[in-house]
Amino acid sequence: MTELQADQGAQALEIPHAQAKTQRNRDALIALAVFVVLALLPTVFSSKLLLDFVIRCAAYGLFATSLNLLVGYTGLISFGHGMFFGLGAYGFGLMMQKTGVPVPVAFIATLVITFVVALVIGAICVRLKEIYFAFVTLAFQMLIHSTILSWVSLTGGDQGLRGGIPRPPFLGIDLSNQLHLYVASCALLVIGLYLMHRIAQSPFGYTLRMIRDNAMRASFIGIDVWRAKLTIFVLAALFASTGGIIMALFVSGAYPEFAYWTISGEGIFINMLGGVTTFLGPMVGTVLLLILNDTVTRLTEYHGLVLGIVILFFAIGLRKGLMDFVVEWYAQRRNNAGERG
Repeated sequence: MTELQADQGAQALEIPHAQAKTQRNRDALIALAVFVVLALLPTVFSSKLLLDFVIRCAAYGLFATSLNLLVGYTGLISFGHGMFFGLGAYGFGLMMQKTGVPVPVAFIATLVITFVVALVIGAICVRLKEIYFAFVTLAFQMLIHSTILSWVSLTGGDQGLRGGIPRPPFLGIDLSNQLHLYVASCALLVIGLYLMHRIAQSPFGYTLRMIRDNAMRASFIGIDVWRAKLTIFVLAALFASTGGIIMALFVSGAYPEFAYWTISGEGIFINMLGGVTTFLGPMVGTVLLLILNDTVTRLTEYHGLVLGIVILFFAIGLRKGLMDFVVEWYAQRRNNAGERG
């Protein structure tokens, strides 16, 4: 290779690196702008209901987006992802009730516990394919839910963690104050979404897409499919656990429903509503589902019937999530405009 060819090769490598750095900086600026807007929202709208709604969106949005890392990017349909949501809520609640450690310590300890549990469960589940993976994750979730119900002395059984969750102030932050909890939830949401977006857009994220499309071909070219699946399984569990921690802080407790199979069902439903081919699809689906739940429960007692009709509309009518439909429509419109031009 000549010196000129070597220089050209180095320049070719620098271009993608520079583009990736620009993308990271742009994502960070967008994340910061979104956080500032959310943080300033209470100064414009003083409604406590709005603050509660955003906190719930933060909890379920992190959970649903983490599930999409498995479903949309890796092709792993998990029926038991809600166990990590419940594990985050119970782990954090018990840590605060039993030990009285500072909130950041309890937060980190809960994520460490989630990491260990996800590593053990994932090492078993990711070896399985398709429907077997889905149902074994569901079996583990039901095992954790049964443990919560039966271990009454620790978890409170079907009554959940009673007595509230202590939230001692730290660094001037008092999470017993609704406004402080709101800002903290927004910060965790924005940081979580930013990190998950970086994962999705990284070389590792494109490796996951390759595994989703053809795992056998990916293994033929030297990719360790099992390790890649296990890694994203554990990462998704950590983000889901963070959503559970936010929910535990919001309700000042933890309840068996947080680890029941219906939580995983809601996560899948959210992804169906918002779409799995766009990163913000689950976040849009979260907002839609919470608005739908709040509206329908006030207007009619036939909550399940209305949700069933909505599912049929998206599954049979649109055959895709809302964001998937919008992105596809916009792309088609641009193509038509280009052809006319």
